[in-house]
Amino acid sequence: MGSGILGTGVSGLLAAQHGLQTTEHNIANANTPGYTRQRVLQGSNAGVNTGSGFLGQGTHVATVERLYSRFLTEQVDRSQSGASQLDTYAAQIKQIDNLLADSSASLSPALQGFFDGVAQVAANPSHLPSRQTLVSNAQGLSARYQSLGTQLAQMYDGINGEIRDSVKAINSYAEQIARLNEQIGLAQASTGHSANDLLDTRDYLVAQLNTLIRARSSANGDGSINIFVGNGQQLVVGSQSIGLAVTVSASDPSRLAVGVTSNAGVQEMPESLISGGALGGLLAFRSESLDRVSSDLGRSAVSLALTVNAQSALGQDLLGQSNLSPPPSGFTPELFTVAEPGVQADNRNPAGSPRVSASFTTPPPFSGNFYTDLVASDYRLTSDGASVTLTRLADKRQWTAADLAALDVQLQGEPQGFSLASSAPLPAGASYLVQPTRDAASKIAVNPAVVADPRLIPAAAPIRTSASASNTGSARVSPGSVGPGYEALGAALPLAVVYENGQLRNFPAGTQVSIDGGAPQLIASTASGVPYTSGASVTLVGAANTTPPSGITFSISGVPNNGDSFVLARNAGATADGRNILALAELQTRDTMSGKTASFQESYAQLVSENGNRTRQAQIGGEAQKALLKQAQESRDSLSGVNLDEEAANLIRYQQAYQASAKALQIATDLFDTILGIAGR
Repeated sequence: MGSGILGTGVSGLLAAQHGLQTTEHNIANANTPGYTRQRVLQGSNAGVNTGSGFLGQGTHVATVERLYSRFLTEQVDRSQSGASQLDTYAAQIKQIDNLLADSSASLSPALQGFFDGVAQVAANPSHLPSRQTLVSNAQGLSARYQSLGTQLAQMYDGINGEIRDSVKAINSYAEQIARLNEQIGLAQASTGHSANDLLDTRDYLVAQLNTLIRARSSANGDGSINIFVGNGQQLVVGSQSIGLAVTVSASDPSRLAVGVTSNAGVQEMPESLISGGALGGLLAFRSESLDRVSSDLGRSAVSLALTVNAQSALGQDLLGQSNLSPPPSGFTPELFTVAEPGVQADNRNPAGSPRVSASFTTPPPFSGNFYTDLVASDYRLTSDGASVTLTRLADKRQWTAADLAALDVQLQGEPQGFSLASSAPLPAGASYLVQPTRDAASKIAVNPAVVADPRLIPAAAPIRTSASASNTGSARVSPGSVGPGYEALGAALPLAVVYENGQLRNFPAGTQVSIDGGAPQLIASTASGVPYTSGASVTLVGAANTTPPSGITFSISGVPNNGDSFVLARNAGATADGRNILALAELQTRDTMSGKTASFQESYAQLVSENGNRTRQAQIGGEAQKALLKQAQESRDSLSGVNLDEEAANLIRYQQAYQASAKALQIATDLFDTILGIAGR
């Protein structure tokens, strides 16, 4: 009887001691990241049959368990992955927002400064200091483009570095999880009990892994877990760490990609498969925002350069040089220089794949000005051997044709601002990344010849008009203007257009004339005439493939008499003429971009606005995701977190149980001593 009492008391004492130790362990780790509250599970020992009933034999500790919910833990991991992605995205895009919207460092002041310089030359075309000011302002504008483009390029380099660091950290966590899988398996196999603290450490590492990439786990029978990323790519399998790798993108050597290692080497993962965490945020920011802003800024630079150069080509410089000047001529039609579109061949292309090149198309004229059709997007050119397909990556719009020549013809109906050419047909499986404007902002510059000699700025118009001094009517002729292709008419100048009986005659035989932009009329001989209408625009066509036809345009207003003539001639000695620079100044307010739907300033303002909206969306989304994360953490902590008040109550409870069991042992000892004393008498 005494031994039964002693055994029961000892079991209660040990159970209370385990309870105290577990409670103290909880209290000590109340602030330990990833710690899960533990509790003692007790069971009663089997009773002894005494013939008059079963007498209890005390208690035993079955195990020490974690108060853990896999569902709540995975909910926290998912929320953490989303919050980390949006935090990273918002931090990156905020840099672009600050860059584009800065009142002093943005593009808007430099654009305004350039056109202010244009206005100064227009006011006094022969004034050399005004021309020098224009050159300086043009250099300031190109420098601003270059600065913005360079800073965006540095962001690409920074993202490449952060991708390396993120992948390195992901692989470190994967290795640690794999080692813990092995330790947990051994510990649980040898004891039959849950390795609580090792499990907490592993769960914490999985949570940290989710700050870098969205990771999913599955449990194995031996207590280990497998970790998967993307659409099922293995990162950890039991005690084996597979990890990720950083590789140069096969389609774009300037950027790094994430891949998985296999027996065949590193296999690049599509960016769309990598989501969540800082790595997902970096890749999403690069593809959704940085690429778009870089292309849009480059589109602005290219559109400015092409349209300004197109208008400059219609002018005449202070030395009297124009496209009408016989060679050798020092005429410099380009005020800006800009790099041609970039084309990157995929490094997985079949052997012998030809080189593909791209070039910008000449800006078409529109209402006396020029515009571009460039889109802020990269393109993917692929071939299946029978046809080629061009895909606009921004919206997945596709064009398919038999070859590049046929593709360019097809694009005339929906122009993209560039053309493609190859040295040979594209084989099946060939792929090329076309980047029309991605790096253009950092490569725009002012023509060195104009910088060296501002007199080369083509401010004047290359032709002039006059009414014959012998005219007897009251008609007047406009100063005249030129359009693309006008230089083909140089041999016809000077030209005296004669009015006779309601018609204008004496146009060179074989030329074409358009009235008010209508269909050109072929001139069979100098006696052929076109109807005269006061104020109608008359175009001696030099390029019939433009809409409307262009060349040399003038108008006659008033009432001419038979025999009155109006002379078109080269503009010799036109030092005070500013007609072409005035037309160039109109580019500031005309719709020169996006297929004649936006001006330079409007396009840039739209870029700033769109990026600002994406920045705000990322910030709002991040705040919402943090709220979800907080809720998920609170739900998990309500079950798994340590409550110090509760643990303090447990201390008292286990202390009292310990004291009660000790008192029972004391009573059993006293009874045993009494029996021994009786037996010794």
